[in-house]
Amino acid sequence: MKLTISRHIGKFIGDRRVILLLVAAALFVAGRSWLAAHPQHDPWAPLDLNDPVGWATEAKLRALAGDVPQCRAVLERSGVDFTALPPEGEGACRREDRTQLADYPLSPDTPPTTCPVAIAMELWQRDTIEPAAQAIFGTGIARIKHLGAYSCRRLYGREDGPWSQHATGNAIDIAGFVLTDGTRISVLGDWQGEGDKARFLREVRDGACEAFGIVLSPDYNAAHADHLHLDMGARRGGLCR
Repeated sequence: MKLTISRHIGKFIGDRRVILLLVAAALFVAGRSWLAAHPQHDPWAPLDLNDPVGWATEAKLRALAGDVPQCRAVLERSGVDFTALPPEGEGACRREDRTQLADYPLSPDTPPTTCPVAIAMELWQRDTIEPAAQAIFGTGIARIKHLGAYSCRRLYGREDGPWSQHATGNAIDIAGFVLTDGTRISVLGDWQGEGDKARFLREVRDGACEAFGIVLSPDYNAAHADHLHLDMGARRGGLCR
């Protein structure tokens, strides 16, 4: 009797192991199928800016830091038109990465930046600027006015101390926006108050913090009273104010 019971128990344990293996295999197949349908959550899927932001997006963006070929491959894969310009400059202001977006509504021109800044600009426009303009004003963005990207200088123009992210084109300063209906929105003139323009500026500032590493606005200090400073000196969460 004891031998028979032991055999039944052994058979039950063996069957349970087989069932667990089958369940694990089914979950693995289902998980891979789900990730294939949701590449934004798949850490092994190549980054495509046309995909929505997902669980794996931040890690993929972080991996682009310092890898210019991989970063530009993301732009190509995503169908973003750009020009890869040759390196330029010397010393601390040497710019190995000069990536110029070809179809972006910057005004008065489209300056070359680092590739990570270019990617952040694309994400910012798609995920924040256009949705905010449509939600608040019922129209789109015609131009994004900037004060420049590259400037070979130290922080705040001092004679010594850390170099600005502008020294390598790893930053851009945004001064305002022009909507498709002609409405003008200025950081200097419209940041204060409770109106729609002030609301829009704060929404795009907050949204920029999801795309850029450091975002500084008039709330930070007087030196930023007329622009939003956006840079990729750090990944998300570096500083947002």
